[in-house]
Amino acid sequence: MDYETEIDADTWRYIRDVIGRYPEDAVERTIEQQRQVYDEMAAFFHQPHPPGVETEDRSADGVKIRIYTAGTPTATVMFFHGGGFVVGSLDSHDDVCAEICAQTGYRVISVDYRLAPEHKHPAAFDDCKTAVLWASRKFPEDDIVLAGDSAGGNLAAVVAHAMRGTDVRVVGQVLIYPGLGGNDSLPSYTENANAPLLTRDEMEFYQFVRLEDGQSVEGDATYAPLYDTDFEDLPPTAIFTADCDPLRDDGMAYRDKLRAAGVRVYWENEPGLVHSFLRARTYSERAHGAFERIVLAIEALGQRIWPYDEEE
Repeated sequence: MDYETEIDADTWRYIRDVIGRYPEDAVERTIEQQRQVYDEMAAFFHQPHPPGVETEDRSADGVKIRIYTAGTPTATVMFFHGGGFVVGSLDSHDDVCAEICAQTGYRVISVDYRLAPEHKHPAAFDDCKTAVLWASRKFPEDDIVLAGDSAGGNLAAVVAHAMRGTDVRVVGQVLIYPGLGGNDSLPSYTENANAPLLTRDEMEFYQFVRLEDGQSVEGDATYAPLYDTDFEDLPPTAIFTADCDPLRDDGMAYRDKLRAAGVRVYWENEPGLVHSFLRARTYSERAHGAFERIVLAIEALGQRIWPYDEEE
């Protein structure tokens, strides 16, 4: 892919600002150093909360969470942050959650799940599931939308799979450039092997860092949703991917599995955008438009509305 022509000037400016704070060799640094530079990068891009958004940090059965409200919520969004299961926190995606809250009016609960390599799989999954079960008990009148970006998109989806057959009212999932367990035969893994901000080698590092030596996850749907063999009875799903991203076709593969199982699913591949484009929403009209589409998907699913044509 010719990134010089596919990616516009505003997005290139965003890419340069990310690299200036989170260098391309970050995965070669110690975990502590990775977290330090990631936190500094996230702080640089952080936007002020919209007026009227209130936050509360608390514990959900031992899992740290941050609750965002603006008025009287009619649904709850469980948000799982990205960061390759290694970096990220309540602060790294704080402004994104605040904006989702302000634009939808929903309660947003951001989950500070345990990170690898200190906490191996299934620690992150366990924490996210625990937080969702807590929210369903704490706010029993609310429908729940699961949402997350990158690694958080993986966690949203594996929790959606796990919630089937329970009384938790998951009415939708919104997955943002998610890593879903696709194999390297997918075209995007080759086409975007050296994409800006996420390469295939970096993706593989993040994929395996949360596993113990020799740990098998074959067929483990709590590790990756595409490892499941049953895709029926999942909630309506909207998937948003970046065209210049090795993970792009994970979204396509997951869409195809859900569609074959009769699940309502929509996949939007955003042209000219790169992994992590949520942070570029104040830089680029393309990224801003993608963020607005993501928020509209969350809002619609929280109202049990399917806003897409069936053939999409």
